[in-house]
Amino acid sequence: MSGRDLTLAVFVMAIWGFNYTMIKLGVSEVNPMLIAAGRFFCAAFPMVLFVRRPQVPWRYQIGYGLVFGVGIWGMASCAMYFGLSSGMTSVLLQLDVLTTVAVGVLLYKEVITRQMAAGIVIALAGVLVSVMYTNGNVTIAGLMLITVSAICWPFAGVILRRSGSKAPFAFNIWGMVFAPLPLVGLSVLFYGPQVLVTAYQQWNGHAWLSVLFQAYPTTIFGYWVWNRLVLKYPMSTIAPLTLLTTVFGVLSGWLIFDEQLTLLQWIACSAFLLGIALVVMPPVRFLSRLTRKPMAGQI
Repeated sequence: MSGRDLTLAVFVMAIWGFNYTMIKLGVSEVNPMLIAAGRFFCAAFPMVLFVRRPQVPWRYQIGYGLVFGVGIWGMASCAMYFGLSSGMTSVLLQLDVLTTVAVGVLLYKEVITRQMAAGIVIALAGVLVSVMYTNGNVTIAGLMLITVSAICWPFAGVILRRSGSKAPFAFNIWGMVFAPLPLVGLSVLFYGPQVLVTAYQQWNGHAWLSVLFQAYPTTIFGYWVWNRLVLKYPMSTIAPLTLLTTVFGVLSGWLIFDEQLTLLQWIACSAFLLGIALVVMPPVRFLSRLTRKPMAGQI
């Protein structure tokens, strides 16, 4: 990877990591599903007026909007609303790597090497310890919601793949058109119509900053750069860079909200990221003997 592209990729990872604190800033003021709805409304409009819609059946874009907007980021926003710290959210959302592996095995008959299996075991052990030795930065409700978010992540990719679209950025923009209304509908379903009045009364500068940061630097700019890198480099080259998102997420949570991790959580999160790295990276040389015989269909 060229120095320019590497610098740009790290910059995007910093934006994506800082995005978790921006989500928390918003959900601390306004209902989380309405904050997520504001994000996708601003990201989709007026961009859809300038980006040609991919020639794919509407059902794929509707499904993508529901999974990406409601399933992933709606649930991640709710996880922070229900007590999960922004730093731990950035860590635990990396569970999507494991759920992606599971979907690959179940749907596409992909193979898991022993290195990947070892990484999965280490990552799950790290999650277990970080949850057991919380200082209040992990809640049961938050953990359940971020798990739903991680489960939804690979299905967004499945929808994109099955659509056959050759324009992932345009597909993403048009898919987000279908996220705001379901998010608003769920908010009203769970909290009643009064939630809209309350949100209007409580909407302030923090809410605007949260929504606009999520919509433009994170979603429009970040995914534009990422899609360019995906088309230019092998996934084995760029996938490990996404681990930097967690580093920036934990750092920004500490800087903005003074979030702290226990010593055991630091160790557990490091083990978790090591496990994720083993899953996404090509076989390591000193583990080559362990990875010669793949274990198909096992996790």
